[in-house]
Amino acid sequence: MEARVLKENSKLAWEISPELAVHFPTSKFPLFWDDSSLNLWLRFRTCPALRDTLQEMVRCQPESVSHIPEALSLFLGDPSTFEHSDIAHVLTWATCSPVMALSLLTPRQYPLHPVTVQYAVRVLRSYPADALLIYIPQLVQAVRHDNIGYVAELIVWLAGHSQLLAHQLIWNMETNMYTDEDSKNKDPVLYEALNEIIKKTISQLEGAARRFHEAEFSLFHQLTAISGTIKPYPKGDARKKACLKALAEVKLETITYLPSNPEAYLLDIDYSSGTPMQSAAKAPFLARFKVRRCGVQELERIGLLAQSHEKGKPPPPGGDLNELRKVTDSNTCWQAAIFKVGDDVRQDMLALQLMQLMKNVWAGLGLPVCVFPYRVVATSPGCGVIECVPNSKSRDQLGRQTDFGLYEYFKTTYGDESSESFQEARRNFVRSMAGYSVFSFLLQIKDRHNGNIMIDLDGNIIHIDFGFMFESSPGGNLGFEPDFKLSEEMVAIMGGKMEAAPFRQFATLCVQAYLAVRPYHKAFVSLVSLMLDTGLPCFRGKTIQQLRARFAPEMNEKDAARYMHSVITNCFLNIRSKMYDQLQYLQNEIPY
Repeated sequence: MEARVLKENSKLAWEISPELAVHFPTSKFPLFWDDSSLNLWLRFRTCPALRDTLQEMVRCQPESVSHIPEALSLFLGDPSTFEHSDIAHVLTWATCSPVMALSLLTPRQYPLHPVTVQYAVRVLRSYPADALLIYIPQLVQAVRHDNIGYVAELIVWLAGHSQLLAHQLIWNMETNMYTDEDSKNKDPVLYEALNEIIKKTISQLEGAARRFHEAEFSLFHQLTAISGTIKPYPKGDARKKACLKALAEVKLETITYLPSNPEAYLLDIDYSSGTPMQSAAKAPFLARFKVRRCGVQELERIGLLAQSHEKGKPPPPGGDLNELRKVTDSNTCWQAAIFKVGDDVRQDMLALQLMQLMKNVWAGLGLPVCVFPYRVVATSPGCGVIECVPNSKSRDQLGRQTDFGLYEYFKTTYGDESSESFQEARRNFVRSMAGYSVFSFLLQIKDRHNGNIMIDLDGNIIHIDFGFMFESSPGGNLGFEPDFKLSEEMVAIMGGKMEAAPFRQFATLCVQAYLAVRPYHKAFVSLVSLMLDTGLPCFRGKTIQQLRARFAPEMNEKDAARYMHSVITNCFLNIRSKMYDQLQYLQNEIPY
């Protein structure tokens, strides 16, 4: 009965305004509506009959809504019932989101068709470089299904219109040409195609653009080569000395940047900062750089300006690194980065990409939840750059330094619980715990021992290292850990019990953050779907089905809120989190 009424109401809404009708099933979660409006919205959102009716009307009169990007998914709808004779309407459709455009480049969600691919290419060309940087992994994977050559042409075109985009595309393409970390096994589908695109991309570079490319890639080659230089040395003082010596040979002579931070150019290197990391076999190392943040477009302008002079002549004003070093402003800071060799960081890139998108959703709604999506960039098979989280220490480090729990650390660092500084630090802790809890649940982030959890100076909790997620987990993919970590010391900071006001605030923020990202579940599913063919260990056959289920798109908001509450209850002081910490202590001496 209700379905029939909603169906009739949707037809009436279409007669009044097609825009109104289309936005009923596509509108986002209303945080501030009254109960009656919210209940109406819930019924519309979760009624299949409504969506089927609207899809039928959109397909009958596409010209009435082709100016609405959200209506495109209704027009394409179920591929099994779609008449390709009508598909030409897509060519004149309003510009959709980059994620929707990318989903049209692979057959996982919509059948590949020359018209939809042309539309997607047109859409992606319309976005500025800084808007596309985050989607480079999916764009490169779309080459797998590029039977017509449109995607290859798009990549070459994009690279020709932005030097920083070109650099990032080349690094990602070089990473995905092989299926192993030693560059021995060529990807049977991608190798030839990506190799050809790279050649075309580089061959079109001329003058300042070519010199900028050569300077950037030469610097980065020098930095990554340090790992190979120090690898033969034993861990300890010998390797540390070798690292410092190798780093001292790297000189900054023109405008360059860290691949993980294309918004800031390098001013200097802290030559005393070279620090080999703990891995004996792979010899990653850390170094600090003085950088100046200026934005993607400005960095590209300065980088090209610095290379615009003839060889042997001084660079023009504004492009002289020595002159820029003399300028001091609030945009200058020190940035540490880890250079990894022998590790595939593409999984971390995917996790942090999805984290950034969640952060964008929450920020757009004004939700006070926090996550810190630091940057990771894969630059070749088994190589990458990882941006270090500033002003933070791992829980493991804090445990070794202080030998007491997190709650005691907060009291020692921020003062008595009644003090303003403690309450502010706890507020930051609660907000970041909520963000990371929802993120960890949706992506099923595992291996959450105290070496992978950090605390910054303001009391925020920050998760790092996403080597286990989705369907992979330590111990042979047992899925032993709960949906997210909510240990005794974490609960202690939030009042020690579920009834405490800080914990109730945490639970409320978790629910709000979860409800806020649910309307975007198709975007998250699309981005993950585009990466399935990479063969990353987190994909084991049911990733998309399980990810979609965690978003619970069929539930109304009230049921989804109850569902999230049940997840929180299940994770509360879960014994499996404690057992995993104990195991990590026994195996790796990581305090808990």
